[in-house]
Amino acid sequence: MNGGNMERIIFHIDVNNAFLSWSAIDLLNHGSKLDIRNSYAVIGGDEKSRHGIVLAKSMPAKKLGVKTGESLYQARKKVPALKMYPPNYLWYQKMSKALFELLSKYTDDIEVASIDECYLDYGKVKKLYGDEIEFAYRLKDEIYHTLGFTVNIGIANNKLCAKMASDFSKPNKVHTLYQSEVEKKMYPLPIGDLFGVGRRTCEKLLKLGIHTIGDLAHADPKRLNPYLKNQSIDFIKRAQGYDDSPVVKNEGDPKGISNSVTLPRDLNDLEEMNFIIHGIVENVTRSLRKQKKYASVVAVMIKDKFFKSYSHQRKLKNATDLSEEIYQVAKELLKECWNHEPVRLLGVRLDQLTEENHHQVSLFESVNNRERDTKLEHLIDEIQDKYGDRAIKKATLVDHPVKKKYLNH
Repeated sequence: MNGGNMERIIFHIDVNNAFLSWSAIDLLNHGSKLDIRNSYAVIGGDEKSRHGIVLAKSMPAKKLGVKTGESLYQARKKVPALKMYPPNYLWYQKMSKALFELLSKYTDDIEVASIDECYLDYGKVKKLYGDEIEFAYRLKDEIYHTLGFTVNIGIANNKLCAKMASDFSKPNKVHTLYQSEVEKKMYPLPIGDLFGVGRRTCEKLLKLGIHTIGDLAHADPKRLNPYLKNQSIDFIKRAQGYDDSPVVKNEGDPKGISNSVTLPRDLNDLEEMNFIIHGIVENVTRSLRKQKKYASVVAVMIKDKFFKSYSHQRKLKNATDLSEEIYQVAKELLKECWNHEPVRLLGVRLDQLTEENHHQVSLFESVNNRERDTKLEHLIDEIQDKYGDRAIKKATLVDHPVKKKYLNH
């Protein structure tokens, strides 16, 4: 557990087939007699353009082999009677907001992970609402009766296992994956089902003969190191069901600072993405220093080519205004949460801003170096304010091949 007096109990709440369900509700609200959830239906991009792809599909269409991400042309070949409906993002945002508002009646310890999923720290309110499984069933039913769509709820002692549990059989289900159940429920699953294992990592692990999550849980880190570098121990711990990341509540503070870049083409290269994140971090930290503030939470936002938005955030041990410190965290967050789908938009957000910075120095840190970095960043800000952005640049952001394509510096 978490070593404290209170047992950690985390919910992961995930809307079943969000885009299709929400479109179905919209159509029914506007007088449609057909619930597209029960027909051969997909939500898709522009069919006239050759880039029209399936963003979501109904259960009947799924049963006939229609897949998210394939072209509408391919989907029609499988199901000639398929009906295509365009996405309605404004409506989706409205439904998403309604869900998170309903949940916030019970607690404000909610971390929004994407438009259709969130984590909720139930351990802190268990004394108010009682047994977590009974509460989850009541909550699931309330969401359905109030908002008209179903959710899966995963219950566990950490975020990773709660997320895994909500992905068990669907729809409209409650599943548990407590630490004591990891061996029985999680170890037999295929390695590709472990949250955070993308396609490339999955291929590497299969080549090493690691086929199930249990195989990875028992693997020797030395054997994995040549393939997974310094992530080996992290992946083994995940496979064992360990995750100590906190539920970082979304403050909804308008004083948070964010910046994002919509890319002119889909991006599928982590190094290029890191460069863009670096440029965005330079922008947001400069704004931060202008406000004489320090950030306690760093978040990275991603929108993929299916227009699915998701984000990953981390609470910092020490609030900071240093670009390099924030960039290192943003880089790790990007690596952890990118699902290896081509990316359309990247963003960084700084939250829980404070005017004070009580920095706790670690054993490996030099106070002098930190002071030097702080002075240097403020000096660069002053020069840029006086002579313009082009007057001085960090070497890492000068003449990088990605620069001309994406960042207007």
